[in-house]
Amino acid sequence: MKKPVYIFSDGVLKRKNNTLFFESEGVQKFIPVENTSEIYIFGEVDLNKRFLEFLTQSEIILHFFNRYGYYVGSFYPREYLNSGYMILKQAEHYLDLQKRLTLAKAFVKGAYKNMKQVLKYYQSRGIDSLDRYIQQMDNQFESISGIDSIATLMAIEGNIRQTYYSSFDLIIDDDNFKFEKRTKRPPRNAINTLISFGNSMMYTIVLSEIYRTHLDPRIGYLHSTNFRRFTLNLDVAEIFKPIIIDRLIFSIISKNMLKPEHFEEDFEGMLLKDEAKKMFINELEQRLSTTITVKNIGNHVSYRQLIRIELYKIEKHLMGEKEYDPYVTQW
Repeated sequence: MKKPVYIFSDGVLKRKNNTLFFESEGVQKFIPVENTSEIYIFGEVDLNKRFLEFLTQSEIILHFFNRYGYYVGSFYPREYLNSGYMILKQAEHYLDLQKRLTLAKAFVKGAYKNMKQVLKYYQSRGIDSLDRYIQQMDNQFESISGIDSIATLMAIEGNIRQTYYSSFDLIIDDDNFKFEKRTKRPPRNAINTLISFGNSMMYTIVLSEIYRTHLDPRIGYLHSTNFRRFTLNLDVAEIFKPIIIDRLIFSIISKNMLKPEHFEEDFEGMLLKDEAKKMFINELEQRLSTTITVKNIGNHVSYRQLIRIELYKIEKHLMGEKEYDPYVTQW
């Protein structure tokens, strides 16, 4: 099974002996091309056109992040599964406002229900005061049915997420990781730094899965298709961020795997040190490979496979085979 490769060191990536090769100070390492699904680059890495051509032939995506863990961009090889029919269907559902609203509302529904499931999970473990946040989110979501504007829908989704974030201090209960309020670009404290880094990872994970379907990542529905390169991955990531990223953050903090010294502050905000990024990614990969039983599927599937299945469901909706219903976790 192919797996992602993560590079934190500075160095050079090249094609050598018909495979991938990374060279850094004192380090020389072959990366088997047949075992690599995508490459995440966090260091300063040099590469050339010959290397990119080889990635295209091998159908490997390259994701770039800066030193703050912000997603910079991707080398997205020529889509080998690209379908003109599917692109037309995606465009049709984007240009028709009612069709676009149907999908956009489904993404908001999935995000809301999974955020609610996260809170109910911790409520069942003794945090009774979460009930008021759940009730407030329910009230906010009730108004979604009559919405006829994407901008208004986005505002409601933002309000629901803000209520959800307001509960984080109750769940985390750690003075070293106070949430206070959501800040980004730059994040102003440790918990916001973790959320921003985790969300960036989630966006690229979904993007990599889209590459292996007939969907075009440039056409999203909740997030407007404009001069931004990709939007569909942002839509789908909203569903999975609460149950993958947020649950992971709560877990690693409760296990004391992160300390204040894993963070560094400068004039642009706070960043996660490489040691902590490596630990976070290792835990994230374990979570993505965790298998669960999914209703109507039967077999045990991993969270990574679940993302791919969600994309197939969107394809079926676009082709008129089955109305899209977002995945909602059951704990």
